Amino acid sequence: MAPAGRTLFPYTALGLLAAAIAWSTSFSTVAPADFSFINGTEVESVDPARVTGSPEGRIITALFEGLYRPDPKTLQPLPAMALRHEVSADNRVYTFHLRKDAKWSDGTPVMAHDFAWSWLRLLHPETGSQYAFLLTECVVNAAKYQHGPEVGDSVQVELDDRKMPLEPHPQGTLLAGKLMTISKPAKPVFQPQDSETKQQRLTEEWESKWVYTVEINGMPRQFCKEPKLAQAESERCLQVLLNVNEVGIKALDDQRFQVTLISPTPYFVYLAQFYPLYPVQRKCVEKYGYPGWIKKEHIVTNGAYQMEFRKVRDRIRLKKNPLYWDAANVKIDVADALAVESSATGLNMYLDGQVDWTQAPPSAVIPKLKSRDDYYGEASLTIAFYRCNVTRKGQEGKPLDNVLVRRALNMAIDKRALCDNLLRAGQKPARSFVPPGLPGYEPALCGEYNVKRAQELLAEAGFPGGKGIDTVEILYNSSGDHGTMAEFIGDCWRKNLGLKVSYRSLEWGTYLSTVDKLGFDIARGGWTGDYPDPNTFLNLFVSHGEQNQTGWKNPEYDKLIAAAAREKDPKRRLQIFHETEAILMDELPIIPIYSYVIVNMVKPYVHGFYANAQDVHPLREMWIDQAERAKYLEGRRRQ
Repeated sequence: MAPAGRTLFPYTALGLLAAAIAWSTSFSTVAPADFSFINGTEVESVDPARVTGSPEGRIITALFEGLYRPDPKTLQPLPAMALRHEVSADNRVYTFHLRKDAKWSDGTPVMAHDFAWSWLRLLHPETGSQYAFLLTECVVNAAKYQHGPEVGDSVQVELDDRKMPLEPHPQGTLLAGKLMTISKPAKPVFQPQDSETKQQRLTEEWESKWVYTVEINGMPRQFCKEPKLAQAESERCLQVLLNVNEVGIKALDDQRFQVTLISPTPYFVYLAQFYPLYPVQRKCVEKYGYPGWIKKEHIVTNGAYQMEFRKVRDRIRLKKNPLYWDAANVKIDVADALAVESSATGLNMYLDGQVDWTQAPPSAVIPKLKSRDDYYGEASLTIAFYRCNVTRKGQEGKPLDNVLVRRALNMAIDKRALCDNLLRAGQKPARSFVPPGLPGYEPALCGEYNVKRAQELLAEAGFPGGKGIDTVEILYNSSGDHGTMAEFIGDCWRKNLGLKVSYRSLEWGTYLSTVDKLGFDIARGGWTGDYPDPNTFLNLFVSHGEQNQTGWKNPEYDKLIAAAAREKDPKRRLQIFHETEAILMDELPIIPIYSYVIVNMVKPYVHGFYANAQDVHPLREMWIDQAERAKYLEGRRRQ
């Protein structure tokens, strides 16, 4: 192993070393943690239902636990809150048997009711979860619960008497009945120049005027969210939702949790170990609301760790949860997750001995790092891509609504040179959105690098040599190599297509919000498969998907995704996904750039860390050999 810090510091700026030293002194009055790691950007939240990022996922996986947990080597589901499960003969009904020794950190038992309530909370329209689709696409009536009931359905009307008016939980008074009619005013007419945000606002205003006639105890009653706007004689309500008894999510008793699927779903048990489906304690959420319930003085967890404190833009300190069912096998008592966006700063802190684990070191030093014993590189189920905002119009000088322009942008990027000359960790140029390697699946491909054809496509679109196109802005989040990658791709578009390109860097939270509101021309994106199946990638781009974030809609694409969900024959199902991806790769609302190689640097005295395709490394599985650590530190002192 190369001496730590001796051969690599010249490759990183001395100013960043100073920043790392500042980190080491910022908490001089706090006892050091047993284990420290770079967690990347500041986390948005630790509410499992409200986040999508990997930094958040690492913290949430330490604090909470789902029905199953992934084997750190193979990612196969292992028993966690559930000891086992049974599946019906038609592979649609899963009954999970919870362990009786599972407790919340306040000492109360974790029960099947906690899972049922938490999954319904994920689906609740006011939660606004971007991961609700995990359930809406496969669980009976989950989509109706989130998106709204139909005439004839059993419903629950929530009256306007919540204890916390702006919080969906605890709910106000619920009246059960049967939906008889929905009276809707004329739909809003959108203008071509209307943004996606404006269209969404107008749609919400329109829906708030709907008048629901519900039969309750044999008598019809009318309800509306905004009776004054509707100019109708009706009672004010907050929600009219499908009755929860109609949703395929049920607690049969304290220990048995049952889920009924629309059709057989091969990856369902993998979903059961994914953090959006972790339980949260109802009493805690309803008492403090959001975000109050996730504050360290309030939060109640069921995972291997509790939150000791959080200092924004610094760290989250995690301490071992003594009430965790497997606490005897959790070896790290105190861990610090440091919010460090700069990959260079993170590497310097690692080399200087301030942290035990860091991710994604700068590409410039990858060739030097590869020969080290503490270098972990693994091909992963992760794709780097660029989103195209297809609501940008040609008449506005941003013709991203033109498929020929998007195809030209794709074919003008020298992805091979990007991977081999800039990134240099073994990344592979991508021509598909689904990364290679899923058993039995053949990805559909977009066009390959071809400057001449890209120029022809741009001319066919009416913009020869880039004439008539205003400056195209590339948006990216300010961490890792995203800036250098954006500059490389921008240079390709300048040289090969004659385009003018600018760049905008935003911190993580602002970046996510901007992308969600379509406040960009081109935006950097990345996605790691949540389970080993094409669906985890392709269902992102259904027309109204929370993760679509491009403005692109294609009815045929939506139909194929739905058909794949219903298909029982495994081979035919994968063929449907291939046909679905072919549409995506033809129309290119997203441009695949490369498939990831995940790089981690982990000290040699840390055990229980394994490279895997989803870059999942639970803290509860790691441990430190103190004798090896002492030997390692002694070696550093002698250098």
